Amino acid sequence: MMNVTTFSALAEPNRLRIVELLIEGPLNVGDIANRLQLRQPQASKHLHVLLEAGLVDVQAVANRRNYKLRSEPFQELDEWLEAYRSIWNERFDNLENYLQKLQSNENKQN
Repeated sequence: MMNVTTFSALAEPNRLRIVELLIEGPLNVGDIANRLQLRQPQASKHLHVLLEAGLVDVQAVANRRNYKLRSEPFQELDEWLEAYRSIWNERFDNLENYLQKLQSNENKQN
């Protein structure tokens, strides 16, 4: 069962953009705020939501807080999506077979 908190946290565009930035590696609040053109308090608020949702970890280094992605929630998301991928693939295969049949019938009529 997928954690709804993950979807809720990722549903906000700025938080999704933060996650996309953190794919490249850890960043501190100031770097994230600058790259996304957010005020630092806004970035901190979004990072707090991501931290509470378990999507990021934070490490204090001197007076900075570096944020990095946690892999486990994204692995869970990938596993959850896998069930849907097989359904989609089956339906695409069925559609492809149907279209090939239609094309074959059309070629026979011409």
